Amino acid sequence: MAASRHRAPAAGSEGPAEAKRTELRVNEKKCSWASYMTNSPTVIVMIGLPARGKTYMSKKLTRYLNWIGVPTKVFNLGVYRREAVKSYKSYDFFRHDNKEAMQIRKQCALVALQDVKAYLSKEGGQIAVFDATNTTRERRELILNFAKDNSYKVFFVESVCDDPDVIAANILDVKVSSPDYPERDRESVMEDFLKRIECYKVTYQPLDPDEHDKNLSFIQVINVGRRFLVNRVQDYIQSKIVYYLMNIHVHSHSIYLCRHGETHHNQEGRLGGDSELSDRGKQFAAALKDFVEEHHLSDLKVWTSQLRRTIQTAEELGVPYEQWKILNEIDAGVCEEMTYKMIEETYPEEFAMRDQDKYHYRYPGGESYQDLVQRLEPVIMELERQGNVLVICHQAVMRCLLAYFLDKSADDLPYLKCPLHTVLKLTPVAYGCKVDIFDLKVEAVNTHRDRPFEKARTDSAPPIFLRRNSFTPLSSQDQVKRPRLYSVGNPPHTRMSQAPSLPIMPFSEASEGAEMLQSQDSLNCFSPADADDCVRS
Repeated sequence: MAASRHRAPAAGSEGPAEAKRTELRVNEKKCSWASYMTNSPTVIVMIGLPARGKTYMSKKLTRYLNWIGVPTKVFNLGVYRREAVKSYKSYDFFRHDNKEAMQIRKQCALVALQDVKAYLSKEGGQIAVFDATNTTRERRELILNFAKDNSYKVFFVESVCDDPDVIAANILDVKVSSPDYPERDRESVMEDFLKRIECYKVTYQPLDPDEHDKNLSFIQVINVGRRFLVNRVQDYIQSKIVYYLMNIHVHSHSIYLCRHGETHHNQEGRLGGDSELSDRGKQFAAALKDFVEEHHLSDLKVWTSQLRRTIQTAEELGVPYEQWKILNEIDAGVCEEMTYKMIEETYPEEFAMRDQDKYHYRYPGGESYQDLVQRLEPVIMELERQGNVLVICHQAVMRCLLAYFLDKSADDLPYLKCPLHTVLKLTPVAYGCKVDIFDLKVEAVNTHRDRPFEKARTDSAPPIFLRRNSFTPLSSQDQVKRPRLYSVGNPPHTRMSQAPSLPIMPFSEASEGAEMLQSQDSLNCFSPADADDCVRS
């Protein structure tokens, strides 16, 4: 039976037990990939006085780790405290001699740690970010003992800042809108919060890298990334954390994302290749130049891939641009320059497998979306460091970049809507990203393909196509090798009149992570209609 014949269960027919089994399968699959990067769960423990950017770093770090495939969740102690104490009155709650409040705060920490344990031990999590001040050695010792009892690794992230301008800006940008201060004026919020900081200073014990804490694993981020101190990094994932934290810069900037102009391949419905712009694609390139001039983006950096369609789009701007090979479109392998109809007729099993799990599916001789995310990681690091940048890229590449900034899941990433001839302006805000959409009013074909709900696996019959996904090595024998179509210095390849046949492969009984149930909830795709909901908090 072909996968395309499978039908999703009727709405509401899946009971709680089956839903739990489904969730466990999904979590096991996530862990199977994350295990390549970490061999035991890790608790990231934030340290620092209030208004030092701990929650900002926690949220960004969590978004990054989830994006690269490591299941991560933030546990913000302020949320637990607000649940325990429904109404915040003043800074007196944070005085070290307020015994009743101190007991409440400790109990909140213990409850949060139990939730951390459930997430890491039962729910498939790999990293938990414990977002709190954790300013005393007593509190940090409590967390270390908890981690030791559960065989978790611990990595501390301490934010140290003595710049009064940075602290004041953080209070006004974030704390004024905190649930602690409903309907209060800015002056009274500032006054109360500064007194709260003074309460913490009385008992604050910073990490001591020379004596008391020399055997701990940690990074100290000093004055919002002006300096760093790194101590005893234990493993690969901790080195990734350090690498990321040393690259994020707190500064005002915007990132502009758009696809190349429409191409002849787009008009024909063909994937990949190295086609040139159509007449409408050239009109978009001219409209993009007008857009840049109208918005006075004089300091704008422009990045393209090394494929002709992005280069031709950038050439029209009349400004310098950088070509990035890693911005090239996803490699469709043997399916390059084919239409979806051709793929379905020539490789029906491949077509069905991709519909089952589009994020992890790898084209024969090509890439998966997961491969593409790994390839694009250096681009994300540079975008975090740069000022204003315009990235002229491709549909799959734009989806991956957008998923990072908008914190989209791996299930939703391959179905994000990135139409031709539209520019997205991404502006980082306190705990998320604001999106502005600019339709440049040049007609183009629609290259979006919706999520195929009907291809979901049924309860009774597992998918029969379990052969290849992103968990299989790139060097596995089932890969059909063919040269990638790169434009710079290479003439375009002649389109194949007959698609190459795939090698016959043994059928795996339990390919690792192959049982991924197709998500049945909303598309969660990005479209102009979502503009009002794009500021994530």
